[in-house]
Amino acid sequence: MSLHHVRSRRRRRRIARKGGHAKAAKRRERQKRAPLQPYAGSILAAMDDAGLVGSSWAAWCVVAKAIHALPLDPDELVIYQRHTGRATPPTTPVTEAWLIIGRRGGKSRFDAVSALHAGIRRDYRTILAPGEQATIPIIAADKKQARTVMRYLRGLCDLPAFKPYVARQLKESIELRTGCVVEVHTASFRTIRGYTIPLAVGDETAFWAAEDSAEPDSEVIDAIRPGMATLPDPLLLGSSTPYARSGELFRSWERYYGQEDSDDVLVWVADSRTMNPSLSQKVVDRAYADDAVAAASEYGTDGTVSFRSDVEALLSREAVQAVVVAGRLELPRMQGVQYVAFVDPAGGGGSDSYALGIAHRQRDGLAVLDCVREIKPRFSPDAATGELAGVLKSYGVARVTGDHWGGEWPREKFRAHGITYVPSERVKSDVYREVLPVINAARCELLDVPRLKAQLCGLERRVARSGKDSIDLGPGQHDDLAYAAAGALVLVAGKPRGARLIFQTGGGLSGMSSTFDSWAEPTKIPAEWRLPPELDEQGNP
Repeated sequence: MSLHHVRSRRRRRRIARKGGHAKAAKRRERQKRAPLQPYAGSILAAMDDAGLVGSSWAAWCVVAKAIHALPLDPDELVIYQRHTGRATPPTTPVTEAWLIIGRRGGKSRFDAVSALHAGIRRDYRTILAPGEQATIPIIAADKKQARTVMRYLRGLCDLPAFKPYVARQLKESIELRTGCVVEVHTASFRTIRGYTIPLAVGDETAFWAAEDSAEPDSEVIDAIRPGMATLPDPLLLGSSTPYARSGELFRSWERYYGQEDSDDVLVWVADSRTMNPSLSQKVVDRAYADDAVAAASEYGTDGTVSFRSDVEALLSREAVQAVVVAGRLELPRMQGVQYVAFVDPAGGGGSDSYALGIAHRQRDGLAVLDCVREIKPRFSPDAATGELAGVLKSYGVARVTGDHWGGEWPREKFRAHGITYVPSERVKSDVYREVLPVINAARCELLDVPRLKAQLCGLERRVARSGKDSIDLGPGQHDDLAYAAAGALVLVAGKPRGARLIFQTGGGLSGMSSTFDSWAEPTKIPAEWRLPPELDEQGNP
């Protein structure tokens, strides 16, 4: 066969394949527009079709019945009363359900079934305006976490009972033939607006950004509610392991748990093994042996789970905002000013950023943050070090302080650029502990950088079993920028180690010290430089 004939055959095959794809696309479009009988079963039928059956799912059946106002038998009523603190179940389907349940309790699987059932229970094309689409968002702190629920959903879509309702599966969404789409969303009040929402799934809502952050969880919830106003029987389904005594999940528990007059809001509290009896008791016992306070929140026992009493916010939003200079993103270098810097190195291959903070101290003692830099992963560590070394030199800084990460690596890399790297004498918790009074007393000025403010406001103080405080961001969050900025501020605003150098100029006294390192030991100060004991460091009686 000649080369011409081979090429001609290949060309015909390519054209045929394109035609086949086009026909398949047209067929899918016809299926979308074709009349479709919605799923006739209740949420209990959907749970049966999904395989959520047997004694291990008995408690979840009670949850489903309570949410959808289905009748409870006497035994189920006892379970309901134990975990809601209420005597009578709702008489109409609730509009909000907050499920506060320990880890491995089955929350994600129940969320997936609930989302799919809401998407196929009615044909939304008949009740929405032309071109309008119903959207069921699966919302989590980030998209990776939301994909846990989506994986369960994809498994459900392959089951015979649900497969006829599936039009197309994409990377982060599932399109249903009912005119509804299930999508992955992050917890952002900006991106969740404008949707028509029959059901919203909030996954691990206790670990969304708290009200002190740039993306408050309360504003995310407030952005969801208007999208549910125009559909019948909408539902906001928030499920999470409990954490700190703050945020929308805690407020809902505080306001609605055990309240008989809240017929449209349901709060369910249960430990892991009540909701999932197949979970090994040894796992729970080991967690309690390691840290009883954390285990009471992570798994719980005796039918309940508790919010952590050892976690509280370190800085309030008001305190941080009070020291932020509006509109100031960075200050240029000023002649005659001595700057200090703190760096938080990173390897570039993980999720941590490489961050730098530069600050100086004014004559009135105010600590001023001049510059922050953050290099997000992925990046070349060598190139990132060179870039930050250039920023340091632009401020005349030849010495930078940082943590002990990486051993000799940061020292060698900065030394190659003519910068001396000095390991910090303070651990991270001590840096945050010392910057707390500096911010609360308004003894500093911060840059108006949203990510910096969010990280500072997200800092949490935890009490360890030893009784010593540990300060860090919440689970799954990052504080690289906050750590670098706080480290720089502490260097210029921290408490002195010794006496201050006072220089005689003309007929008066003036302090000449702008950095933490300029504090000297009293025994090393020449006698002629010391103040008389009856005068303070400003030369006043």
